[in-house]
Amino acid sequence: MEKKQPISTKQIVLTALMAALTIVGSAIRITMPVDIAGTTSFHLGNSMCALSGILLGPWLGGLAAGLGSFLYDMTNPAYIDEAWITFLTKGAYGLFPGLVMLLWKGNWGVIKAGIAAASGAVVYAAAYLAKTYYWSGLLKHGLTPDAAMVTVFSKIPATVFNAAVAIIFAPILAVAIRKALEKNRLTLE
Repeated sequence: MEKKQPISTKQIVLTALMAALTIVGSAIRITMPVDIAGTTSFHLGNSMCALSGILLGPWLGGLAAGLGSFLYDMTNPAYIDEAWITFLTKGAYGLFPGLVMLLWKGNWGVIKAGIAAASGAVVYAAAYLAKTYYWSGLLKHGLTPDAAMVTVFSKIPATVFNAAVAIIFAPILAVAIRKALEKNRLTLE
């Protein structure tokens, strides 16, 4: 039976750092005037979620992404009631890139990190749009199924934009951070 390695102090600090960067990225936003069943925004939080997974791996990356997004939602009255859902969906945004990165076991660059970021973006977009339909549309606001679907369609442009930004910038940042760490003989583990 293989003995599990305990989480190191460095891993805890890096997870907390990425959670903090996710909060900041989520706060840097332009909110759109779509108010059928909530709001929609262009922001940098998704980039930080993908970056967390790429750099920290699936479990710590997912935790950093979910926790940072959850804490941001807890500070904003518009989102506080769905913070628990955000923890799960944004946690998946960090988890999936981390899982994809495990496939390459340290042998990766911008393209592979971009594929990892795209996996997180696709999973998150599906989860977010499902949440918009069921939670925000049908349950919370009592919309008809057709009206809830209109809400979903109204959120697609911002969702696609945020995903594209994450797919482009998270891999570039990840490679730059990794090179800087290697140059200074530091590791993320």
